Amino acid sequence: MTTEILNTRRLLCPLPVIRTQDKVKQLMSGDIVEVVGTDPGLMQDIPAWCRINGHKVLDLRSGDYEYTVVLEVVKVDI
Repeated sequence: MTTEILNTRRLLCPLPVIRTQDKVKQLMSGDIVEVVGTDPGLMQDIPAWCRINGHKVLDLRSGDYEYTVVLEVVKVDI
């Protein structure tokens, strides 16, 4: 299991979600991604994307005009 930090600072919707999706494709199930950005929409957009795609939100943090969503990658073998 690895932990990756994804910097989406200064990017606006939909780019943080797109970058998150691209990063998750490179990772294994159980890996952790910390998405850090300055767009407050990140706090709703990334959890919604996780719900749709089956990933698990572990933590939401905000402060000093910076927002972080921590998620666990869940991949299902078909």
